[in-house]
Amino acid sequence: MTVDEALAKYGPSKLARDDLLVLEDPHYTAENIAIVTGAGSGIGRATALAFAANGLTVVATDRDEEGLAETQTQSEELSLPGELVTVVGDLTTDSDLERIVDEAADRGSIRYLANIAGLQTVAPIESFPLEKYDLMHDVMQRAPLVLTKHCLPHFRDNEDGAGVVGNMCSVHGHIVTQDKVAYNTTKFGLRGLTQSIAAEGEGNVRAFTVSTAYVKTALVAKQLPETADRRDMTVDEVVENVMLEHTRGTEMMEPYEVANLFVMGCSHHSKHLNGGDMTHEGGMSLTY
Repeated sequence: MTVDEALAKYGPSKLARDDLLVLEDPHYTAENIAIVTGAGSGIGRATALAFAANGLTVVATDRDEEGLAETQTQSEELSLPGELVTVVGDLTTDSDLERIVDEAADRGSIRYLANIAGLQTVAPIESFPLEKYDLMHDVMQRAPLVLTKHCLPHFRDNEDGAGVVGNMCSVHGHIVTQDKVAYNTTKFGLRGLTQSIAAEGEGNVRAFTVSTAYVKTALVAKQLPETADRRDMTVDEVVENVMLEHTRGTEMMEPYEVANLFVMGCSHHSKHLNGGDMTHEGGMSLTY
């Protein structure tokens, strides 16, 4: 199976407005800002659209300018009530991280930060490229810390002194698979960061993680043919016998299903979710 064929079969489905969870929440309003990283594609894009569907002003950031433009176009095509603003930025550059928050603050009151951006490299430890390890750490663990650092003063300046940080974790923040040392390590570390934010949030600033198994993103689908070749399997066999083998589910999640978890987790309906993890991985870490 080619990469294009894998994308067609295992990439995300076309998003419809009815796919997005809409909640009644007194803070899901236009004057409140949700910053979403990785918003140029995949789960980040879906999360940005989901927040916009709930009437928030969304600052969607990514280094992929074309991807962000597509996210904005999709928001307009879906006629979402919240404004979606794009900010191009590199999460490995401290000045960009500060600028993203500054530009968000110019739009209203920063109340939500969703750290979604991620990447993957698959290789055994002996040959794992350290520059890839450093990049993955910087994007998936350090950037969420720095963005939180810059957002905290804005959270505390809100009338109620409140804000929420949602971090995209993974089943690999609970259990590990081989040849993913950087991904495993950063996701475990992200749970520690999340709990640290909760510990220092004084009950007003909450933090939580979302942990899923495999999601139908372009990032995952593009890796399937290479994984199949490495394991001497077909792409379908990789999905059925490797990715879904230990879950009780029979299919991968859609990005919008993950986005809806962030909508719920950031809302007042989840006010007791603080430092914890929303584990939606089909039983992968719990039942085998």
